[in-house]
Amino acid sequence: MRRSPLVLVVVLGLSLATPAAAQAQPWRDARQSPDRRAAALVAAMTLDEKISQLHLQPDAEHQRFVPPIPRLGVPGFRIANGPAGMGPADDKPQKPATALPATMALASTFDTGLARRYGRLIGSETRALAHHVSEAPDINIARVPRNGRTFEGMGEDPFLVGALAAADIRGIQENGTIAEVKHYAANNQETQRFTIDEHIDERTLNEIYLPHFEQAVTEGRAGSVMCAFPKINGVFLCEDPALLQGKLRDDWGFRGFIQSDWGAAHSTLGSVNAGMNLEMIDGTWYGDKLKQAVLAGQVTEQRVDELLLPRFRTMFAFGQFDHPPVLTPLPTAQHDAAAKEFAERGMVLLRNEHAQLPLDAGVRSIALIGPFATKAKTGGGGSSAVIPTSTVDPLPGLRQRVPGALVTLDDGSDVARAAALARTAEVSVVMVGDNETEGKDRPSLALEGDQDALVAAVAEANPHTVVVVKSGGPVLMPWVSRVPAILEAWYPGQQDGAAVAGVLFGDVNPSAKLPITFPAADADTPANTPAQFPGVGGVATYSEGLQVGYRWFDAQGRAPLFPFGHGLSYTTFAYSGLSVRNTGDGATATFTVRNTGPRAGAEVAQLYLGFPAAAGEPPRQLKGFERVTLAPGQARRVTIRLDARAFSVWDTAAHAWQPTRGTFTVSAGGSSRSLPVQAPLVRR
Repeated sequence: MRRSPLVLVVVLGLSLATPAAAQAQPWRDARQSPDRRAAALVAAMTLDEKISQLHLQPDAEHQRFVPPIPRLGVPGFRIANGPAGMGPADDKPQKPATALPATMALASTFDTGLARRYGRLIGSETRALAHHVSEAPDINIARVPRNGRTFEGMGEDPFLVGALAAADIRGIQENGTIAEVKHYAANNQETQRFTIDEHIDERTLNEIYLPHFEQAVTEGRAGSVMCAFPKINGVFLCEDPALLQGKLRDDWGFRGFIQSDWGAAHSTLGSVNAGMNLEMIDGTWYGDKLKQAVLAGQVTEQRVDELLLPRFRTMFAFGQFDHPPVLTPLPTAQHDAAAKEFAERGMVLLRNEHAQLPLDAGVRSIALIGPFATKAKTGGGGSSAVIPTSTVDPLPGLRQRVPGALVTLDDGSDVARAAALARTAEVSVVMVGDNETEGKDRPSLALEGDQDALVAAVAEANPHTVVVVKSGGPVLMPWVSRVPAILEAWYPGQQDGAAVAGVLFGDVNPSAKLPITFPAADADTPANTPAQFPGVGGVATYSEGLQVGYRWFDAQGRAPLFPFGHGLSYTTFAYSGLSVRNTGDGATATFTVRNTGPRAGAEVAQLYLGFPAAAGEPPRQLKGFERVTLAPGQARRVTIRLDARAFSVWDTAAHAWQPTRGTFTVSAGGSSRSLPVQAPLVRR
């Protein structure tokens, strides 16, 4: 186990104000409301001081940093990346933190309670490492599986993403760290990400690309929102008043601050008028140009005050003036255990023919093979990369789990050599994967290099072959029918070796489900033309409309490699007895889930809704889920409540959600393509 050194202790900001200080500077009086404190502080500032607080000011040690104002007791403000642990804050040097499994693994749990714990760990470490903001979670919909940041997100379904994001945010913010949900909105590709103009119709924007952001604000109570790089329908997002002021503040009641992505601001007046509160990374638009606009009468000083107030109000509300972050050692043993659990719970068992898994603890020899078998896959590349506090690589992870077995490692660089090793072992475990990174989309979902040939050769050499895929999103599997067992481990984080071993040997019964569809070919994706992705002439046309992810596969009658919601267990489950009834503005669905297998396990029961044909919706949509843990033979009635919004569509004439009338189809089961119980529901 490799472990990074602990960090030293420093203090940022101010301690609680004395009564005399509070009298002289009323904003330091903790008895006052955050709104009154923020207003009093801004009223005491000079124009230059106000301007200094509207943009980051990098220095030799920090980049994501707004300097303090000692005269007024304003603390320095430090921002760190997320979303799978405290990523780069562009400090020198970057400090280690717990590298959690990728957010895609979290999404696979379909577990809001776990999401809150995941966020709580990130928030606590961000605060312990003396930062005020975690730029997390990243909740952009996986419109294009080849997106280089797919691993950072939570999949393709806005209902699932919204539920998990709200829980993650609540966890991050429990101890005074501000969560900054990103990237608002429809930041769905890395190719031409700084300039791409996304043409999205109003209904699609509101039904697919905004609902989860709404939930992050209304249920998660996110303290901050990051406006993204692209344009939507010709307007850069950080200067779009309809989305920043109209949606966020007027419609959803957002009271936090809006920060630009890294250089995503494109003007002074446009950003000011839209309501962007903080420019990252420097003062290109909110520095001297803003001051000159004020002096020239183009921007009033009152408007400058209005831009400042949300961040100060949020800092006061989160206690960041009164109880500033203090750099302290991390509880590494406790967080190692949590990282391992998160990774185990997020792994999806895709295939398990002839009960190949779990492996027998009495196995005598294992051939551990592949380019992703040599070291822990702690995460993807770019701004989310975490320097781990420790790592458990695959080889020591397996050896610790089965100390009596001979475990031999081969990196798979020579396919023939790897196949020869596989023939000598009882079991072969092949670890393959991808390397997603910010700033670059993948050219194909195919595994790079000779990985497909490696899997095929090892599977031919040894019929007892298990493939562990460490990827940020879907990958193609031309060898799928030749391999008895496939485990999707995503990017497992710093506990990679221990967590994978725990699932392979049945210490943990898999229960995760796919939050994203795995296609059989590159062409089997909704945005499959150049005009859709990466765009033509700088324009990406969202002509697939509402047909994103599994909605497209269902509408087109296309069979995926593995469907949304799919995930096996070391036991089996059966569904029965679905009943549905209207209850006021909403409805209630009740059904039975029974464990029909030999061991205890958890099933993520999923509820889908099919709209009347006249509504123009895709065939079915996820509208509810519940994780059910059952002993062998045990059954439980599951009740899922649907609110009025579940039966509504976006009306472009009214520019609002409107209820749909007619006969709906309610379905429940273990995936979007395994729905054994169905019932009609008439809505009048």
